[in-house]
Amino acid sequence: MHHTTDPSTQTSPRIDPSADVTGAVIGDGTSVWHLAQVREGAVVGTGCVIGRGVYIGSGVQVGDNCKIQNHALVYEPARLERGVFVGPAVVFTNDTHPRAVNPDGSPKSATDWTPVGVTVREGASIGAHATCVAPVVVGRWATVAAGAVVTKDVPDFALVAGVPAKRIGWVGPAGVPLAQRDGVWTCPRTGARFVELDGALKEETRA
Repeated sequence: MHHTTDPSTQTSPRIDPSADVTGAVIGDGTSVWHLAQVREGAVVGTGCVIGRGVYIGSGVQVGDNCKIQNHALVYEPARLERGVFVGPAVVFTNDTHPRAVNPDGSPKSATDWTPVGVTVREGASIGAHATCVAPVVVGRWATVAAGAVVTKDVPDFALVAGVPAKRIGWVGPAGVPLAQRDGVWTCPRTGARFVELDGALKEETRA
């Protein structure tokens, strides 16, 4: 279920009593739903929706108007720019070489490893149950398909799927796949035009 927030009718954050947001900064018009945990030092922007059971780690940065769906795990030091969609049960990892114990068998502590984060650029969408293995960057307006495992950076406007995730197309800001004709990629919904050069997609500049 999607919960929506209308900034014109609600300016202060709506935090469910069962949520734990001690020491976090929550922006105006943001909703934090049942059993979500937003750790100390995290900053969540305005107009966001934080779904049931979401975990947002210490110091994570979430931009304005993001939607983080139920049971997503956003481990520190992830950074989400404005307008990012994170589907249900998505995982952003933060440990390149995970172990519960050291070689001598002693338990690992916070000083035994350095967390690395996932960065998601403006407008990108991460599908349900996808995993982004840090450190990766998901580009502007890119779409990661449901169930994908992202192990390499995702270009702006790329549509990636699979394990490991590979580019299978391009998408525009409207989120629908672009169609190619005469060397130009066009959004069937908005008519926006893009050109591909050296494996990257850029919006067409008009004279």
